[in-house]
Amino acid sequence: MSTGERIIRANGVELCVESFGDPGDPAVLLIHGAGHSLLAWDEEFVGRLAAGGRRVIRYDGRDAGRSTAYPAGSPAYGLGDLVADAAALLDALGITAAHVVGMSQGAAVAQLLALDHAGRVASLILASSTPGGPGHQHADLPEMAREIQELFAEEPAEPDWSDRAAVIDHLVEAERPFAARSRPFDRDGMRAAAERVVDRTADVAAQLTNPFMIDAGEPWRGRLGRVAAPTLVFHGTEDPFFPVGHGRALAAEIPGARFVPLEGTGHEVFPRHRWDIVIPAILEHTAGPLA
Repeated sequence: MSTGERIIRANGVELCVESFGDPGDPAVLLIHGAGHSLLAWDEEFVGRLAAGGRRVIRYDGRDAGRSTAYPAGSPAYGLGDLVADAAALLDALGITAAHVVGMSQGAAVAQLLALDHAGRVASLILASSTPGGPGHQHADLPEMAREIQELFAEEPAEPDWSDRAAVIDHLVEAERPFAARSRPFDRDGMRAAAERVVDRTADVAAQLTNPFMIDAGEPWRGRLGRVAAPTLVFHGTEDPFFPVGHGRALAAEIPGARFVPLEGTGHEVFPRHRWDIVIPAILEHTAGPLA
């Protein structure tokens, strides 16, 4: 059961938020990755978490969906602002502490939330992540796949942002290199998802450019030993962006963290064929009392 989308003012910006489940249940805050919006968290996936007795909250970060957007190419914020946004959103919702789930850039936000606002994080679930933040280089961790390196070296031209069909095609093809190679790319499903994204996004050019330009701030890998929240780390065994060694290293550096490899998964939001692993693990991990 969804409360429907609503705009909440938090930390000086407007964030579009949607909640599912009983408001009295333990809160689970979902933080999406760069270039995504709250739609990255499939409604059926969210519904299964809510059916497990969780109040699940998904929201659009800055430049995503229906939240505050900045001119494409000129994001007036950094990663630290996204962390402050998440804490302020919990304040606005009257939530003292939440179980926090972050994917990719959202996992970087979640790591810093657990470090800098420890009392707000009852537990931590990190996916497709790395120790510290995207953009922080670590010589001891495996390099991204050659295909991804070549993609970044010669990025495809931007589409005509006013051409809906061209933007949808661009979105679909942008996801393809990051998907697992061991299973067919779900082009039809990705196209349907891209259509929904384009049709509800205030500024799709901003969503697909600005989050990749922001400053990650000072490296924090050396601080991960201070994370007190119980932590679960998921990572695709076929992730070409952050190869699986990044996930193993992240789990090793957070005290007591549990590592769960996801076979047949790339750098992508939990694919449906792994939900029967991911959802029970999240429900088990978030079953403890809130901080």
